[in-house]
Amino acid sequence: MKKLLLWMTALGALPGGALFAQNMTGTWQGSLKVQTTEVRIAMKVSRGDDESLKATLYNVDQAAPGLNATGVTQKGSSLKMTMAALGGSYEATLSADGNSLNGTLNTQGAPAMPLNFVRATPETAWAIPDPPAPVVPMAATASPSFEVATIKPSKPGTPGKYIGGGRNFTTLNTALSDLLTFAYGIHPKQIVGAPAWVEEEKYDLAGEPDAKGQPSLDQTRIMIQKLLTDRFQLKFHRDKKELAVYALTVGKNGSKLTRSQADPNGPPRLLFTRLGNLPAGNTTMADFASVMQMAVLDKPVVDQTGLSGKWDFTLTWTPDATQFIGLGGGTAPAPDSDAPPDLFTAIQQQLGLKLDSIKAPAEVFVIDHVEKPSDN
Repeated sequence: MKKLLLWMTALGALPGGALFAQNMTGTWQGSLKVQTTEVRIAMKVSRGDDESLKATLYNVDQAAPGLNATGVTQKGSSLKMTMAALGGSYEATLSADGNSLNGTLNTQGAPAMPLNFVRATPETAWAIPDPPAPVVPMAATASPSFEVATIKPSKPGTPGKYIGGGRNFTTLNTALSDLLTFAYGIHPKQIVGAPAWVEEEKYDLAGEPDAKGQPSLDQTRIMIQKLLTDRFQLKFHRDKKELAVYALTVGKNGSKLTRSQADPNGPPRLLFTRLGNLPAGNTTMADFASVMQMAVLDKPVVDQTGLSGKWDFTLTWTPDATQFIGLGGGTAPAPDSDAPPDLFTAIQQQLGLKLDSIKAPAEVFVIDHVEKPSDN
């Protein structure tokens, strides 16, 4: 009976008009158009021991782990699933012959994108690349420098900016102020006494460490700090100054965060899937405050939660015109009754925290000396 339900399409109507479930298990493949790029996607749909549906999506042209969907449900010829990592969902309808799924990928704050699949056969199935080899971390005792580092002026008119970690560190279209904020975990408004070119002139940087393994975030920051001293002749001292800041505190009803079960010595996972959607794992409140002030907000963020340890959470909101200025934001969203709340409301509702604008003493970096970068 189980095989009959899984492999046969609707045989007839039940009383009340309900149909036997149509078979959606198997391998499906299709393409998603992202701007001018076609992304090939394979989707494997199966049933668990409890008969619930499971779905995993793979980027066929990139060696990366599969993306597991949640809340996979089927009603007749309709298929629905949630993809939390993308901050969205997928809905599709099975064709009458059972060989195609016609659907849309919906992400909050972005137009729906067509995503249609056809059922794959052993002869037509795309090869799914093996996942990347496990990352070997750099020794915790290592204090790395860049063995090789190139710095060159960015192409004029390049939009946005990029700062990427991993073993090979890369930045695109970044000012020295961006490198300072990344290396020392500060906000640009905490930089005092810098010449104008520190914010105005943009550079592309590429470097490889002189130690084996992938550096942690702290080790990557150490490498950037050494590079700033060596190639930009940076000298500074720290001071205190009263600044307009955002204070991050716990709400009156307590936090709604989930304590992380990941390796406490492992790196934090903080990666925007889009502007206004931040899945976080193995993350301290200091990590969260740092990424918010570096990427999102127009003022420094001071962690006053008193929460120790590491946490897992997802924060989803609708950015306003003051947020993500350096990452392509800076525009007010169009009115949408289905849009997520603003950042301050989302932090309270989803995390049980508060973000308040106050004036408070904050650390500043006073630039004593800096030069344009030396030749590669």
